[in-house]
Amino acid sequence: MTQRATFIVCLAFSSIAHGAVHAAELGVFASRAVWTVLTAIGPEFEKNSGHKLNTTTGLSAEFVRRINSGEAFDVIAAPPGSLAGLISSGKILPGSRIGIARSRYGVVVRAGAPKPDIGSVESFKRTLLNAKTITYLPVPGVPQLIEKLGLKDAIAPKLTIPDDDISAELVAKGEVELGIVAATQAFTTHGVELAGLLPAEIQISTEFAGAISAASANPDAARSLLVFLTGPKARETIRAQGMEPL
Repeated sequence: MTQRATFIVCLAFSSIAHGAVHAAELGVFASRAVWTVLTAIGPEFEKNSGHKLNTTTGLSAEFVRRINSGEAFDVIAAPPGSLAGLISSGKILPGSRIGIARSRYGVVVRAGAPKPDIGSVESFKRTLLNAKTITYLPVPGVPQLIEKLGLKDAIAPKLTIPDDDISAELVAKGEVELGIVAATQAFTTHGVELAGLLPAEIQISTEFAGAISAASANPDAARSLLVFLTGPKARETIRAQGMEPL
């Protein structure tokens, strides 16, 4: 049995061993890629389980700040790097982390706009140099790539870095020409289209994992949500939203 399968079996067994899980309201911090999955299938989880989801989305750095400030939560779904500090500080229930999805990165443009050529590293660089405005998030990955390609200073005057996960929305509104984003956003944001994935030589991706708060008042209900997020319906939705289930 794989480690992932063993984890899911343990989660399910834990819920059974504790008897019927009472209906609970679960506080969930979810990175956008997982939030869009919950938006699609969360109502099914609520209907089948009797639990209610109170979900907040945004940048994982903000989640970490709020948790370290003492804000209560039951489940967090975020990149593993953001979870690592919470695990080491005892904010996460030991052994509860499990992978959910992975998204590669690409370039989005406003729906109907010409799609630039980003099929090679050189064409990607030319596209950025020729673009009037560009946006991406201040999270690990894209800023480091831009610096590696030697484009940091060249694109700085036309760069918009929002303090929330709204890069794709800025493109959809026509406020920014190009967005370098997790490709799933092309499938879940109205008004944008995927120009293409980053070339293989410079492709980056982000993984998203779920974990349970060490202080959760509803750990069994939280476990049932993680089981759901790694189950068949969730995996189908993850693929439909342009990601790879883990």
